[in-house]
Amino acid sequence: MIRAEKLTFDYERLDEEGRVESKKRAVDHVDLKIASGEFIAILGHNGSGKSTLAKHINAILTPTEGTLWVDGMDTKDEEKLWNIRQDAGMVFQNPDNQIIGTVVEEDVGFGPENLGVPTDEIWERVEESLKAVGMLKYRHHSPNRLSGGQKQRVAIAGVMAMHPKCIVLDEPTAMLDPNGRKSVIQTAQKLNREEGITILLITHYMEEVVEADHVLVMDDGKVVMQGTPREIFSQVEELKRLRLDVPQATLLAWELKKKGLPLQDGILSMEELVDELCLLKQKM
Repeated sequence: MIRAEKLTFDYERLDEEGRVESKKRAVDHVDLKIASGEFIAILGHNGSGKSTLAKHINAILTPTEGTLWVDGMDTKDEEKLWNIRQDAGMVFQNPDNQIIGTVVEEDVGFGPENLGVPTDEIWERVEESLKAVGMLKYRHHSPNRLSGGQKQRVAIAGVMAMHPKCIVLDEPTAMLDPNGRKSVIQTAQKLNREEGITILLITHYMEEVVEADHVLVMDDGKVVMQGTPREIFSQVEELKRLRLDVPQATLLAWELKKKGLPLQDGILSMEELVDELCLLKQKM
């Protein structure tokens, strides 16, 4: 679905006369392969390059060097731009930057209308998308009356209605409370499992990535770690060095292991930790 080879991007700073004054490398020779239908999480501290990488998948940015393909299409090919943006939808951190309609169903229908979808099919897509994110009963509401989590689900529905093969979620829960965060992540997981949509989740909340198929960790524009959630969170010391947290259960298990308890590495949830402790108790 997505492939990058030596993907590099520099932000340029221009002087008053439009000449390049300085450059800041945000993505540095990244190689990437993401299969159709995968749920991929990308982690990294602020400034690590993860959001810049995300903007390449929707061709908001194009590489300074290297190449990125979306469903076999080169993002530098301007003739393919329309198709790329149909295939790869983007959900941003602040839903207010993405919602433009005064009624929920009108906002969700805006994308397919711009794609020239026939009116009858637009309303079918609006209904199926709102139903998929659990917002169908709010279809006649004003977005201004919704909570942050509900707005973000409407933003996801608006992308869904364009029938993308891939949805990139760029820190979609950063401005939400815990209930809103949980709701949005569950929506993303449901779309991945039931609709087969490829999901790229960019986040700094560690608990959000434990169900991902694969995790990439970025630092200084490079992919410095990759693996399953269990493989990544088994490396607590390395994650701390990269200024990243780990799930609370993982951290607690790591601390207990340091105290001498023979626990497995990479425990991801409190349920797993409780099960491990119960097994230890039975053996004692």
